[in-house]
Amino acid sequence: MSRGIHGFEPTFLVGIEEVRRAHGPRLAALAGRRLTGFAVVRFVEDGDWFADLPIVLDFDGVRVEVCHWKLDELSIGWNEIDTTAAVTGWEWSEFTPRWSGDHECLEPLVGRVLTEARLLEWRPRPPGRDLAAGTVAVEFAFGEDVLRITNGLDENFLDTGAAHPDYVRHELIR
Repeated sequence: MSRGIHGFEPTFLVGIEEVRRAHGPRLAALAGRRLTGFAVVRFVEDGDWFADLPIVLDFDGVRVEVCHWKLDELSIGWNEIDTTAAVTGWEWSEFTPRWSGDHECLEPLVGRVLTEARLLEWRPRPPGRDLAAGTVAVEFAFGEDVLRITNGLDENFLDTGAAHPDYVRHELIR
């Protein structure tokens, strides 16, 4: 158990090739599956989303668990996290984390069929000093609607719509 989440044993990878090699075929195989649910962690006291913890997407019983960490690390897990178990070990905190099926970016996609999963790499133009250079995002296309889970520089960030032009798309093969 990591960060108080039952089943979360992250393997953080760096770089597009590492992530694609480890998870590309499984991500590609999600195409054609329906998003049947999701879970994020919110604080009970104020309802705020705690973006440091994994985002769990359920595609007809196949769960993908995405978590960014530090400036360039990404962990993708498969069917490991138990979102019915309490998030523990937070007795020191004034906030109580709890799994939630509430997020304005994710709710409209529930029930939709995934048409394609993609990996994106941030390559700023012109190249230079950019802390995000080389970070990897996971993108899920539901027809015209798109969801991206990106590195918000040490936390997850959810984005919808067209990707920024500085993202380079990498093909995934089953």
